[in-house]
Amino acid sequence: MDFRLAALERWLGAHFPAIPVSLAPASEDASFRRYWRLSFADGRSFVAMDAPPEKEDCGPFLRVASVFAAAGVHVPRIHAQDLDAGFLLLEDLGNTTYLDFFRGHDAKAPYAAATEALIRIQLASRPGVLPEYDRALLERELRLFPDWYLGRELGREPTPEEGRTLQGVFELLLANNLAQPRVFVHRDYHSRNLMVCEPMPGILDFQDAVYGPVSYDLVSLFRDAYVAWDEAQVLDWVARYWEKARAAGLPVRQDFAEFYRDFEWMGAQRQIKVVGIFARLCHRDGKERYLADIPRVLGYLHATCRRYRELAPLARLLDTLAPG
Repeated sequence: MDFRLAALERWLGAHFPAIPVSLAPASEDASFRRYWRLSFADGRSFVAMDAPPEKEDCGPFLRVASVFAAAGVHVPRIHAQDLDAGFLLLEDLGNTTYLDFFRGHDAKAPYAAATEALIRIQLASRPGVLPEYDRALLERELRLFPDWYLGRELGREPTPEEGRTLQGVFELLLANNLAQPRVFVHRDYHSRNLMVCEPMPGILDFQDAVYGPVSYDLVSLFRDAYVAWDEAQVLDWVARYWEKARAAGLPVRQDFAEFYRDFEWMGAQRQIKVVGIFARLCHRDGKERYLADIPRVLGYLHATCRRYRELAPLARLLDTLAPG
């Protein structure tokens, strides 16, 4: 028996007395959270979040929702909450993610809207509100690659030389990442967490937001783990963001070539992390479907490392793992 689901149904029943409550899965999640859609005959619908308190904390979700809403972007309104039980009743932003929309439509308008929303979030930034995206966290993320992708997925212990290569590249990336101006960072600002709704985009899965490098969310958006775009198109979208960000007064580099280098080096950090996370989701959590997205992410990483002399040692290491 699903005791969490039964408890959620009882909690919802107290909010909607004398109205039959029918739940259907609303979305998948890489965490222990589950989402259910409630639909009523009068056309109303809501989404219920089930976040087991022993595994997930709803507090950060509520705090970041308030911060982002104050920035003027579309996050779900919270209609009811029980933090002890781990239940939230949220506004329903629909069931069309950007990823779903891209399968049959042009990406121009959704990405323009996502860029505008990202700039609003960044303009609201101030220190001391969200956790710091500090060296310890960035480095811990990088370690997921040797621990989970090399060690668990490939069953390969790095040689001493390979270990030195990884650590040397990690140090270069960390130095770049930590030198970038700092803003609010969603951390998973991509096609599965952006919704086609009114106003667009609806923004989900923001509970891990931090205060960190200005280029991070742009990497999440345009070097998406779930959908790939032509490099020239990505360059154009990043340039459009950079122009708008400069006009808005955000602390981006004044030279676009330098900003794009920051974007790519931040991307390398994220891609190393994501490959490790996807391997961990498979081997720790039994979510094997994420393995199918690893080649796309490794492709981004490989291309970036080949473009920069300093990162070439990692490109050569990647060649030994997946030639070509």
